[in-house]
Parts: sequence; C-alpha cells; structure tokens
Amino acid sequence: MRVLLVYPPVLHERVHQDEVAVPPLGIYSVGAVLREQGYGVEIWNAAETGGRPESMEPVLREMRPDVVGFSVLHANRWGAVDMARVVKRLDPRVRVVLGGIGATFLWEQLLAHVPEVDGIVLGEGELSFLDLVRHFEAHPGPGEAPWPERITGIAFRKEGRPVRTPDRPPVRDLDSLPNPARYFTYRHLASTRGCAQSCSFCGSPRFWGRSVRALSPGRFVEELELLYGRGVSFFYVSDDTFTADRDRVVEICRRILARGLRITWFAIARVDHVDEGVLRWMRRAGCIQVSYGVESGSEAVRRSLGKPLRPERIQRAFALTTRAGILARAYFIYGCPGETDETVRETLELIRDIRPLGAIFYILEVFPGTALCERMERAGRLSGAAWLDRIEGIPCFELDPAIGRDQVLAWGRRLRDGFHRLLGGFAGGVTLSDDEEMRPLNADFCSRLAMTFSHGDYARIEAVPDPEGTAETLFRRSLGYHPDHRAFLGLAVLHQKRGEHREAARLLEEGLERFPESEPLSLCLGVSFMNLGRLEEALALFERFPGSREAAGYAERCRGRLEEGPAAPSRPGSGAGPPESRRG
Repeated sequence: MRVLLVYPPVLHERVHQDEVAVPPLGIYSVGAVLREQGYGVEIWNAAETGGRPESMEPVLREMRPDVVGFSVLHANRWGAVDMARVVKRLDPRVRVVLGGIGATFLWEQLLAHVPEVDGIVLGEGELSFLDLVRHFEAHPGPGEAPWPERITGIAFRKEGRPVRTPDRPPVRDLDSLPNPARYFTYRHLASTRGCAQSCSFCGSPRFWGRSVRALSPGRFVEELELLYGRGVSFFYVSDDTFTADRDRVVEICRRILARGLRITWFAIARVDHVDEGVLRWMRRAGCIQVSYGVESGSEAVRRSLGKPLRPERIQRAFALTTRAGILARAYFIYGCPGETDETVRETLELIRDIRPLGAIFYILEVFPGTALCERMERAGRLSGAAWLDRIEGIPCFELDPAIGRDQVLAWGRRLRDGFHRLLGGFAGGVTLSDDEEMRPLNADFCSRLAMTFSHGDYARIEAVPDPEGTAETLFRRSLGYHPDHRAFLGLAVLHQKRGEHREAARLLEEGLERFPESEPLSLCLGVSFMNLGRLEEALALFERFPGSREAAGYAERCRGRLEEGPAAPSRPGSGAGPPESRRG
C-alpha cells in the first residue's frame, strides 16, 4: 500500500514565505511509523513548490498512492481542501484523510461540507493513522467498507453524517515512537509535546493536553546526530517551552557537546523558565536565538491573553539571554480586547526596558480550538459557520466593535517603527558575559548580529538608523573579543563599499593569518588588491581555488586587466566588487 503525505500551501502569501513553507515534525513522525511497518511512504511539501492545486497532478500520477494524508494547520486548511479535490478528480478510489490541529478542531465542518475528504485523524495522529492504513489495506476495493468504529481518535461519515470515535490516549513514552531522522531529513524538530500554560490565543493546550511529555535527552540528541550526519547543521527547536525542565535541557546540551555536534539552533522559551546557568549551557551547545512570548507591555492585556507575566521577570530573562550571547527575540500581539493608544505606549515602554534584538508583531487572530474562540462563541460574536469561508483565521478586531481596522493597522506601524528606531542603540549597547571561556562565543554573537545590519533584514528597513554604522561597531567589538572569521570578512566588505581598499586589505591579511585556508577572505582580499592595482597578487589569490566558479570569474577579470598593460589603482568604489556576503 502506497501512502503520500502532503503539507499543503497556505491560503495567503507571506512577505516571508519561508515562515509557512516548513512542514511540522508530526508529518515526519507519521511517515516514520508507517515506514517502520513496511509501508511505502513519501512526503511532499506542496507549500515549498508554489502550492497550486494542479501541481499535485504529476505527483499523483508518478506515485499512484492508495492513501493521501494532508497535514492541516489553520493557515493551510483550504490548500488541503483544494488538493483533496484534485485527488478525487483524478482517482475517486484514493482515500483522503486529514490530520493536524486545523482538521482536529473543524472535523464536523470539514466532513459535512467537503465530500472529497473521507476521514480525519483527531489529535496525536501516528497510531490512529497507522490503524486506518491497515484497515484500508484489508479493504482495498472501492466497495465502501464500513469505517472501523473500533479505531479511536478518528472521524468519518456514518449514514452521511459526521461522527467521531473516542479520543485515543496520548503516547506516554515518546521514545517508543520510531525516530523520524532514520527515514527523512528536516531541520524543524521538537523534543516535547504539550504545554502546561493557558494562553487564550493558542490551541496547544487543547490539542496536546495540559501535561508535557518529553523525549529522553539521549533520544533527542540521537535525532540531531542523525540529521547532522546528513549535513544539517542548523535547527529550529519548536517546543512550546523548551526550557520547562531545566535539568533535561542541561543534559541535552551536555550530550550535544560530548558528541561534538557543531550545530546552531533556535529555541522558544518562557521568561519565567530560564536562568543564567541554563542559558549558558544552551549557548555552549549552539543555541543562538531564543524567542519569548511577551505579547504586550500592558499587564491587563497580558492577563486577558492568559499570560500574567511580571515585568521584572521579562526584563531579567532578556538581560540574561543577551548576556549569554544569545539573541533574545520577542513576540508581541496587538489589536487585543482592551487595546488602546495607552496600552500600545506601554508596549513601547516595555520594549525600551527589555531591549530585544529581534521582535515579531502579530495582529491577534481567533482560531478554532482556542479559549479565545470559545469566548467569542459564548458572547455570540462567532459561530462555527464562519470557518466555511475561505479564511485562515479571523482578526479579533473584526469581532470587537470597540476596535477598528485602521486603528489596529496604525498601532502595528507605530510598534514596528518604534522598535526599529531603537534597535541600533540596543545592538550597540549589548552587555555580554566577561567570562574568559565565553569570549569566542561573544565574538560569534557580535558578528552574527552585525551581519543582520550590514546584509540582513535590518539593512533594508528604512526606520533602522545607520545600519552600517551599527554593523561596524559590532564587527569591531567581535574582533575585540576573539579573532572571528565573519567579523574580518564583514568589516572588510564595509571598507570596500566605501572604497577604503587599503584598510580592507589590512584586515583581510590579518584574517588570513588566522584562517589561512579561507576562500571568502582570500577572494575578498583579491578584490581589494585588484582595486589597488596589485593584480599579480590578486591573481595568485584567485588561483588558489581552481574548483571555485566565483574565484574563476575573478581570475578571468584579473587576467584581462593584466593583458591591458600596467595597471594603476582603481578609483575608490570602482573595479571588482566584494565576494558574496553570504560566504561570511
């Protein structure tokens, strides 16, 4: 029996499409369970390929699956529906099953109004979907074999009406599930399931339950190691609160270091679940960013969202995270019930106090399965029929007559611009650990942060003042801590952009003394030599890398200049440009 698992596209395009183009770990876990049992399974990330429903046709014709399962969040619900219709149009015999948080909380609406969906897996899906596939295998013909009511955790139609079976108990021992990294390659993973918190805008407590279940440290690091062996060196750890169990986190970090995994990773935590010691362990083990859900500077708004965090805990967590050399990023939500100009001002004040180096601002949206959704239903502002419209979520302001759309959008601009105007000061004034052991990590932190101002997102945002000046400050500070490859390269490129090739060459020669095999530093130095008229020295640097297309391009230009005859130094800013900054 052949099974195709699909992560469908979202309904609306994003500015940063990569934020919604990554399949959740659950689809890989379901696939691993099936592969372990001998089933032929392929995973197709339709969100990554543009996502038109018709793009599914060649995939279906090539694989000819017996079962197609869709991993459904809220944003891609309609992508799944559209693609399910393509499946049934091409071959009505194929069984179509939906799973995930978006399908779990809307199972009745989907089964009642989308005839192309045959069934839905509710909640944690590995074992229920495996039982379903076994049932389909035992009843392969088109003859509508009755759906097995003995399988827990599924929903289907009985006599034309949506019905569901009792919930399946969650898998208590997550280590008992097969390791998805044995079969698939990915970089988004999770070491726990569940969340003990009560955020009103989040469906996690109802989907996973209020208790937290965890992989053992050994099993989680084994997963990292398998993926690292396939060339994955950067990871997103997407636990709701990675640091909920401090001792477990420290043991994970110990094992990463003991196995020599040279990885970097992002994590998500709560401000009341971190301390200086655990953050230091995380940094040593490769963590370079932690995101915290701050939500609002107004304590009243935070309480209404189920996030009664004390301001001093927020400030402490951000200070400790930055001190450890980890970029502290804040999530903020605006357009909440009770939001006013004053609460937005309070959020900007909190931003000034906590000095985040990254911030994401979201309009509060209502999604099925959340306490906020239930609150709106009880108030008569929302009904289940709303989810039959082609929407992802519903902005909360659309259900609140006290708040208007234009006002909410203005708040968003005020928050983003306010943060960006302050950002250079935050970055230039970071306080890092003065521990000698942390100096190389501090250098790495400063140069990474500098790159966001010289070549990354902050370089392109008009509200960020003098991004190149901030980058130069950070690159120099990095080199003050420890020789750092990225800092040598980044600072030299800034000098090259200003036509200051002698200073760039000095820095690059110093960098090559530390990193003599570096192609980026060598090419960058060759560029400065070309601009200084030192063509033979430049050519010698380019010819060190005969297998590099970039080096070959520079070498060809350099030979052309040599053939023209004696060279004079180029004007500032003319001649060859610096190598691609991504090499930093």
